[in-house]
Amino acid sequence: MQTIRAAICREYNAPMTIEEVRLRASEMGEVEVEVEAVAICHSDISFWQGGFGGAVPAVFGHEAAGRVTAIGAGVQGVKVGDAVCVTLIRACGHCDCCGSGQPTICETPHDPVGQSPISLPDGTPVMQAMASGAFAEKMVVDQSQVVTIPDDMPMDAASLISCGVITGVGAAVYASEIRAGDDVVVIGAGGVGLNAIQGARIAGARRIVAVDLVDEKLEAAKEFGATDVVSAEGKPWGAVKKILGRGADAVLVTVGVGAVYDMAPRYLARGGRIVMVGMPHGNVTSSYSPLIMADAGQGIVGSKMGNVVIKRDIPWMIDMYRQGRLKLDELISGRWQLDQINEAIADTLEGRARRNVIVLK
Repeated sequence: MQTIRAAICREYNAPMTIEEVRLRASEMGEVEVEVEAVAICHSDISFWQGGFGGAVPAVFGHEAAGRVTAIGAGVQGVKVGDAVCVTLIRACGHCDCCGSGQPTICETPHDPVGQSPISLPDGTPVMQAMASGAFAEKMVVDQSQVVTIPDDMPMDAASLISCGVITGVGAAVYASEIRAGDDVVVIGAGGVGLNAIQGARIAGARRIVAVDLVDEKLEAAKEFGATDVVSAEGKPWGAVKKILGRGADAVLVTVGVGAVYDMAPRYLARGGRIVMVGMPHGNVTSSYSPLIMADAGQGIVGSKMGNVVIKRDIPWMIDMYRQGRLKLDELISGRWQLDQINEAIADTLEGRARRNVIVLK
């Protein structure tokens, strides 16, 4: 059992505290990683706000990169010293979902408290949020959650791939099933939205329209591949349909706001589909007219972590980055230290950051 520093949430919506906690050794099938960079995702914030349930005390953070410092028995494909991306995608490999190539929705339960490798000095269990707990100097995770990366890959850029990039790019390439020539609307031009825009470009979309309230974000959307931008004020679907000449084939909602989901069908063409990417708090609901959508042959599909297979998809995304075809460095708004975690979250909540990254080394 070793002692590390971690950002502990003891009360929802209250500042986290940097404390010493105990981290047990990696066990069968587990990997210990020294965290070098971890980005702040809105899912971390939703957990911290109490919107996703869970328990406290807890360590959040799941969008990480670092180096392997120890491995448990039975670990394959990774060794001590390897640079890795660490994701929240914990997959058993044998349930129906994993067997059908959908590891992001693995059916095998995981208890983030009872199975957590983290505890307070007095032995009190600490919730390892999203099976990760990356707002810490080290983490112990299942081997299914890590992917080796090139040794010279910048860790701050690599951390972004672990969630925001695979979620956005994957939502466009996989969940949306965008085909060459399709018209796409991306609602929300934050970190995930910018990656959804990149994914739509990679998939061959004809037009990619970004919708957001913030002019600065709309300018960023152009930088990442949006062909057109529309302010979310008023009735933006009218402006979008004027640009496209019809509705969109795919509408990717990348913000976790119920009212935005209510309006999403208004952007659709006949036969179009809404892709649910942004996750509102658990008590938020939305409503649709099943009659109208069924009559128009429209659909709604959920996308968790972009429906990716990380050991297949992270390497090709890194290769795209190294070719200059996928932007990562440009996604980073600010770099912070671990003891600045509360300031970094506050900055993220202001709504203008693409991605804030906690740099530990």
